Order: sequence, then structure tokens, then C-alpha cells
Amino acid sequence: MQPGHIRVLIVDDEPNILKFLELGLQNGGFLVRTASDGLDAVIQAREFLPHVVVLDVMMPGMDGFEVCNLLKKMHKMGIIMLTAREEVDDRVKALNLGADDYMIKPFSLKELTARIHARVRNMYPELLDEVIRGPFRIDDSRREIWYQEALLELSRTEYELLKFLVLNHDRVMSKSSILDAVWGLHFVGDENNVEVYIRYLREKLEDRSHQLIRTVRGSGYRMNIQ
Repeated sequence: MQPGHIRVLIVDDEPNILKFLELGLQNGGFLVRTASDGLDAVIQAREFLPHVVVLDVMMPGMDGFEVCNLLKKMHKMGIIMLTAREEVDDRVKALNLGADDYMIKPFSLKELTARIHARVRNMYPELLDEVIRGPFRIDDSRREIWYQEALLELSRTEYELLKFLVLNHDRVMSKSSILDAVWGLHFVGDENNVEVYIRYLREKLEDRSHQLIRTVRGSGYRMNIQ
């Protein structure tokens, strides 16, 4: 499993905890975004499409239970809830709302990382080293992508971009989400980079009619795999 392809959203209203988890998971190679309240968490989840959400229960306004309920209606994601309370009723309520795991504060970063990996392993087996999607075969251990049984010659950025599109096929990916996933959150540049590398991939895939990598006007790109 490659942590650098796992998107984690951290939601907590305590700035110190938020920064500690953000730095710790980033150092572990995860792609990380943060939110300090429930509303921001829902907005971030819609754009970032996290694989796993680390969600605090006790927040002012919209609490973690409400956020969990909303997130589970959006799209597939693992939710690990955090709380300083040990009441069994809280755990039962969280699990009934769709949470996948529950951790009591304080906890170790090592344990949280292990639980994130467990969620991804169960819910996103396509993030394992070798994945087959239609005419594509991705071998992450060798950093190779095969298309219609032919090995593609790809730069590092082309590889990451094509992998991201293939794993998210049939979903419209915005240019900003592509930049975050492929170039990283701290990349200094603009969305023209995405357009340039999409053109490179279309040339290598001989996708002259743009039927494979489709442009969705005003929204982004969608990989069309039959």
C-alpha cells in the first residue's frame, strides 16, 4: 500500500490536536486536509474526496455525529471517530451512524496510522500495489502502467496523474483536486499544469478524440473506462 495516494481529512476544533495530526500524517506520506468545524468538514469532503476521515465527536455547532451522518450519504469513505469520552452509548451511536472505527483520546499516532491503513485495506483494495481497471494495469511496486497490454513510457508526474484518473474513473475530478493529489498541497503553480499533462497523456494513449480522458466543461476531467 502506498500512503502517498491515501487522502485523509482531519476534523477537530482543537488547533493543537489538528496541527499535530496534520504534521504527523503528512510525515507518514498521506495527503492531508484539515477542517476545524462540521460545516467546513462537509465542504472539504465534497472537494477532497477523502479515503478516510478522522472525525472528532465533540465540536461546537454541528457535532461529529451529525457530520458522520452527512458524510456517509455523500460517497464511500472510512470514518474514524475521536472522543475524550468513554461512554459505550457514544460508541454505539457512532457505529450506528456509519462510523467504521472509534478511538479514545489520548491515543498514539502510530495506532491511528494503523487504523487508517486498516480502513483503506478493507474499503479501497484498489490502492494495493497492483490494480486492473478496464484496459489499464497499474503495478505500483514497479511504478508501471500498462494500457492494452503495452507498457507506457511515463514521467513521474504522468504516472501519478494517470494513476489518479484511472483509480477515480467515471468521476469528474476538478483541476484543484488533481493538483492536490498529483503535485501536492504545497505546490506553487496554477491549473495550467494539469491541462499540459492531460495533453501529454492523451498523446501517449492516442486519445485524439478525447473519448478516454474526457473534458467536463467548467468542472474538470473524467476518465472513461468501458
